[in-house]
Amino acid sequence: MCNLSAVKNLALALLCAVGLTTARAADERVAELPNYAPTAGLAGSLSSIGSDTLNNLMAFWAEAFRAQYPSVKVEIEGKGSATAPPALTEGVAQIGPMSRLMTPAEIDAFEKKNGFKPLAVAVAVDCVAIYVNKDNPLAGLSLAQADAIFSNTRKRETAEITNWGQLGLTGDWANRPISMYGRNSASGTYSFFKEHVLKKGDFKNTVKEQPGSAAIVNGIANDKAGIGYSGIGYKTSDVRVLPIADDGGKFVEPTFAGAIDGEYPLGRLLYVYIPKKAGVPLPEVTREFIKFILSREGQAIVDKDGYGALPNEMALQQLADIEE
Repeated sequence: MCNLSAVKNLALALLCAVGLTTARAADERVAELPNYAPTAGLAGSLSSIGSDTLNNLMAFWAEAFRAQYPSVKVEIEGKGSATAPPALTEGVAQIGPMSRLMTPAEIDAFEKKNGFKPLAVAVAVDCVAIYVNKDNPLAGLSLAQADAIFSNTRKRETAEITNWGQLGLTGDWANRPISMYGRNSASGTYSFFKEHVLKKGDFKNTVKEQPGSAAIVNGIANDKAGIGYSGIGYKTSDVRVLPIADDGGKFVEPTFAGAIDGEYPLGRLLYVYIPKKAGVPLPEVTREFIKFILSREGQAIVDKDGYGALPNEMALQQLADIEE
C-alpha cells in the first residue's frame, strides 16, 4: 500500500499510488471504472462514525447501496474526523470516514487494541476552500493573509489582519471588522487548515467554532463580513470561494485538476478507514460497501456531490488494497 502521509502535494500522492502523470476530466475517469456487480443475498449492518466533510457523501453512498441491498442497514454519524479512530479502535464502527490521515498516536492506539494497523482507503479528492459572503468583492487571498486573519501566532510572519480594509477593500468595507468562522478541534478540516495555512500555529479565540461544514457556509451566507474554511462540496450560491495564492505565487481557483497536480495549495484526499488485517478477508458487508464506493456508480456520486472522483488507476489500487 502506498504511504500517503505527505498529502499536501496530491500529485506526489497519486504518482506514488499509480504512476499517474496527467489529470483527466472526472466524467472520463469515472467512465473507466468498473461497474459495481451486486452479490446475491447480502444482509447485515454497517456503522460509520467520523468526518463531517464526508457526511453527505456517506449518506448518498448508503442510500444507493441500500437500493441494491434492502436488507442492509447503514448508520452514519458525522461529528468530526477525530471521532473515527476511537470508534474503529473499540469496534463501535466498521467504517471511519476522515478528511485527514490518522495520526501516529491514533494508529498506535488501534494497533495496541486490535493487533494490526487500520487501512486507509482514499475515496475522493477535495479542495479546502476559503469562503466569503457572495457580496464580498475581494479578488483573492494569499496563505500569508489567511494566516494573519485566523491565527494569533502568525507563523508566516505577517502583521495581524482584523478588517477588510487591510486587504485593500474600500468604501463601506474599509473599516468593517472581519468575522471568522471555523471548526472545532475534532474536525479533520480544522487540523488540515491549522497545518497547511497556519503552519501548526494557534487559531484566534475569536474564530466562531461551528459544529459542521454546512454551519460555516450558512454563517458566512448570513454575515456580510464573514470568512471561513470548509471542503468544496459545501459551496452554495450564497457564498463565494476565494482564489488562493501560495506564498509568492499567483491566485489559483480551487479545481480538482489543480488539487491533483499541486497547483491549488489546499488540495487533499478524503479517506475511509477500515479495520482490515492483511491476509484476512473483510466482512462481506464492509467489503461490498467499499467496492461500491470505488466503482463507477460510487465515484459518480462523488462527482455529483461536488467533490473530485479519484483517478481511475488510484481507485483500482484502492480496490486491490482491500483484497490483500
